[in-house]
Amino acid sequence: MVKRILNFIHQESSDLHQAAYFLGIFALLSQILGLFRDRLLAHHFGASLTLDLYYAAFRLPDFLFVSVASLVSISVLIPLLVSRLENKERCQRFLNSIFSFFFILIIFSSIIVFILAPHILKFIFPGFPLQNYGELVLLTRILLLSPILLGFSNLIGSIVQANRRFILYALSPIIYNFIIILSLVFLAPKWGIRGVVFGVIIGALFHLLIQLPYVFKINLVPRLTFKWFWEDVKTIIHLSVPRTLALSSSHLSLLFLFSFASTLETGSITIFNLSFNLQSVPLSIVGVSYSLAAFPMLAQFFANKEHLKFVEQITVAAKHIIFWSVPVTVLFIVLRAQIVRVILGSGQFNWEHTRLTAAALAIFSISILCQSLNLLFTRGYYAAQKTAKPLIINLISSIAIIFFSFFLIDLFKQNEVFRFFIESLFRVQDISGTIVLMLPLGYSLGMILNTIMLLSLFRRDFKGNHRSVFDTFFQSLGAGVIMGFAAYLTLNIIAPWFNLETLIGLFFQGFISGIFSILIGVTILWLLGSLELQEIWKTLHKKFWKTKVIGSEAEIV
Repeated sequence: MVKRILNFIHQESSDLHQAAYFLGIFALLSQILGLFRDRLLAHHFGASLTLDLYYAAFRLPDFLFVSVASLVSISVLIPLLVSRLENKERCQRFLNSIFSFFFILIIFSSIIVFILAPHILKFIFPGFPLQNYGELVLLTRILLLSPILLGFSNLIGSIVQANRRFILYALSPIIYNFIIILSLVFLAPKWGIRGVVFGVIIGALFHLLIQLPYVFKINLVPRLTFKWFWEDVKTIIHLSVPRTLALSSSHLSLLFLFSFASTLETGSITIFNLSFNLQSVPLSIVGVSYSLAAFPMLAQFFANKEHLKFVEQITVAAKHIIFWSVPVTVLFIVLRAQIVRVILGSGQFNWEHTRLTAAALAIFSISILCQSLNLLFTRGYYAAQKTAKPLIINLISSIAIIFFSFFLIDLFKQNEVFRFFIESLFRVQDISGTIVLMLPLGYSLGMILNTIMLLSLFRRDFKGNHRSVFDTFFQSLGAGVIMGFAAYLTLNIIAPWFNLETLIGLFFQGFISGIFSILIGVTILWLLGSLELQEIWKTLHKKFWKTKVIGSEAEIV
């Protein structure tokens, strides 16, 4: 039994849809655990100053992760590893050099941030009461272990993914979230939010440990050495710096949004972060899964100069991302209140918190498709080892996010007509703190701008038949609008059947409405002759989960 489980975990996936569905299923499991984690956090602390401090404490460690640990990111390493796998000695030398370089850099950077944290945090979060900065500094310093552990895990994950062991890679975030949940159950009652922070560090450790046995098995364990091969290090720096700057600018824009939120009503950071996490569920299941599954193949096609296959793979992945994302966006907007209340609505998280979070979720949902396509096209550029253009576009969109958010906050304060329009549109005019909705709106506008620029450049740089992508978009949009209308009607028709004051009543109202609208959407797509629907059926019909297991004798090293 144990051997069969290990074989399943270590099996190779070579088909795009099959790999994407594997990643999607595990991403769904991870996101379910993540939502359960958020529910426990909301239940224990509500939209409170304590939870605001907890989420704020992640900002510096997360920024350190994307600005330093991204030097050993999967997107950069996989194309280089794929080209070196056939020569084990060369591959081992490459891994040792990169691991050693990263080890020194991340440790040094963490020490600097640890020392300067009190001064940086006061500057970033001017809205917190002075007596709470000590707790914020302590939580931040503990969490500085996270980018170190997750950075090492990324390096190991690159080896795992280069060998197309997607299931093993996808298990890491599941273990990570599960351990945080355990900390909420067993540590939080005694140590409060500090217990949860310790759970995050333990989870990050196991995020790394779950992948280590495979690299030991294939004997590709990175080792610390001071005999660096500078050509390898320079190659990584050359490819990573544009991506690192792009990611840093994205997280810098989020840092500004958190900073803005700290000056608003207490709980604004929590509302923003919880709604951001909720919209990340479809983004992770669809956008991340397809972009990750496509990436090793894109890198291989480009390395082999098979440019037509490269463009075809991007096109297929984009069409399937659109196919899934558009209906999900519509359902998230229509069923937002049911989604938020069922997932987060318990304990200290009251109805006003629910309504604000639901409104923020609806605004974030507008850009789910754009965020997913950004991931795919950016990875397409990385697979082609062209990192400058995504960097420039990301810098522009990050600046735009900050500008849009600042402008919208000011407009919301000064213009009563605009404020009334937003509050009426999302039915939150009778509660306070609605100004926080300007943050997800600014973010979504920036993401839409990012997609427009990135798609325009990609079509110019990689010639091919992109028309089918637009055909899929309009098919999905038409089906999505009808789905949304069907869901809205069903919500109102069946409302008298359930007690909407209870969790069960809200769940079944949303569930029945969602299922009915999905059936309507599938029917519409079938009538329209959707090629994506046919491909999905074929993949499921072949029982993709019964892939051939590659035994240890046939491991690719």
